Amino acid sequence: MQIAPPEIHVARLNALRTALERAGLDALVVTSLPNIAYLTGFFASASALIATGSELRLIGDGRYAEALAERARDFPAIRPIELPAGASYDQSVVDALAALRGLRVGFEAGHLTVRRHQFLTRELESAGWGDGLIATDDIVDGLRICKDRWEASRLRDGGERLSTLAKCILSNVLAGRTEADVAADIDAALRRAGFERPAFDTIVAAGPNAARPHGRAGQRRIEPGELVVIDFGGVLDGYCTDLTRTVIAGPDEPRGRRLIEQVIEAQAAAFAAVRPGVEPEAVDTAARESLGRAGLAEAFTHGTGHGLGLEIHEAPRVSKRRAGQVEPPLAAGMVLTLEPGAYFAGWGGVRIEDDVLVTEDGAEWLTDVPRA
Repeated sequence: MQIAPPEIHVARLNALRTALERAGLDALVVTSLPNIAYLTGFFASASALIATGSELRLIGDGRYAEALAERARDFPAIRPIELPAGASYDQSVVDALAALRGLRVGFEAGHLTVRRHQFLTRELESAGWGDGLIATDDIVDGLRICKDRWEASRLRDGGERLSTLAKCILSNVLAGRTEADVAADIDAALRRAGFERPAFDTIVAAGPNAARPHGRAGQRRIEPGELVVIDFGGVLDGYCTDLTRTVIAGPDEPRGRRLIEQVIEAQAAAFAAVRPGVEPEAVDTAARESLGRAGLAEAFTHGTGHGLGLEIHEAPRVSKRRAGQVEPPLAAGMVLTLEPGAYFAGWGGVRIEDDVLVTEDGAEWLTDVPRA
């Protein structure tokens, strides 16, 4: 697994310093594992971080002692703290915060559970902290929304690998095979292509199951002429890619073929709308209006896309605006999916999905696989 070079992490720390100053904070308790990985290059199943504008106090347990030391060698702003045997992460956060008494320290309100917040508040009050921690939203998540050059390179590489894999695997979606068999082939191919793991449970949904946008691959056998939705992705160096194609098993079926073409047209309309300064909702509207002209408005039951990065679903949401929900306008460096679809219960459905990088003057496809 490749980790971003030190100069990239220095730039991220500088951006964090600016974000903390803007929020009127001296430090931030980071509990989101993707946010910790973004700031430090430390990927683990458990960790905690106390970040200031100049140093990153990174807490990890004994399983990660070597990795902690390695990250500190590569990025000197990291101050590794190995969790004592039997100690809790939250207590170690309280202990590490002792040196910041009297400063304004925030926590990630969207990522810290109520129980953990209550524990931290109670222990800090017992230690004479006074005002406790300050709730914040999207300080690190906001930095992640536009990918830096290293992230873009990882997502571009992932998109190329996923595209190559897809061109080989889609021909194996044959009548008589089960959905689960095809999904297993895809998962094995992801490993062979160099991905660390699937980005999510691979979807292979045939016939009536294709009418369920997030149907699970089961033991149902694919029948001749059925639409088959195949949605899969991989994680490369921590970054997620995502691709969907819909194929017709065996002999062509006119209704299914036309539906695939109409969804492809909707995706092209969405792509044409992508450029810096555009509201994500406008991209969704472009796809929705294209399907509406084909009489398929009611058959499109989900948003047009979502952001990609260290998580398979992150900002921005490319969908209709929700009450009280404000999405930032598109900006160069954002990576998102475009995945319009149309579904008919009891019969089947179609979804076509690709990954897109927003550029200074438009957009770039990161995945490149025949759509029909």
